[in-house]
Amino acid sequence: MSVKERKERDRAERERLIVATARELAEQQGWDAVTTRRLAERIEYSQPVLYSHFRGKRAIIGAVALEGAVELAAAVRAAASRANGPRERVAALARAYLDFAEHNPAVYDALFQLDGGLAYAQEDTPEPLKDAFAALLECLAEVAGDGVHPGLFTEVFWASLHGLATLSRAGRLLPEDAESRVELLVDRLALV
Repeated sequence: MSVKERKERDRAERERLIVATARELAEQQGWDAVTTRRLAERIEYSQPVLYSHFRGKRAIIGAVALEGAVELAAAVRAAASRANGPRERVAALARAYLDFAEHNPAVYDALFQLDGGLAYAQEDTPEPLKDAFAALLECLAEVAGDGVHPGLFTEVFWASLHGLATLSRAGRLLPEDAESRVELLVDRLALV
């Protein structure tokens, strides 16, 4: 391995460590606890080293969001692939999405609540974000209905899931009705 390759590998490893540490700290204590100073202390690098990888907290949030988008896409696809038939696939997608939001609150916030400096729904949207949307679209396109644009239907279904996830996490919805909400969403919105 050349010196250049080793330096690139070391740099990538430091970057992974910064993102993993930020994510861990955010999951434990919330995003307000994630500061470059605390990250530098935890990973035992100086703040200038952190800034050589990320311009600041916003960029770190963006990196966590991109990582989370990959994980969300994989979770949705895995759940949908185990289901039989359109209705079961849509219900599995909904459950996987809501489970992801519940079990990864800091990552979910990085993806959909916080400013990570990422472009959404634009030409320059990063591939992991496009792929997360594509994972939803793959399953929902088949149930969009006649005359309904599949992308638009996916946006509306996703918005419904986001609303459920956000309200559930905030304690605004009764937890015992979670499955009934999924069933209602699938039966009434997806019409399957």
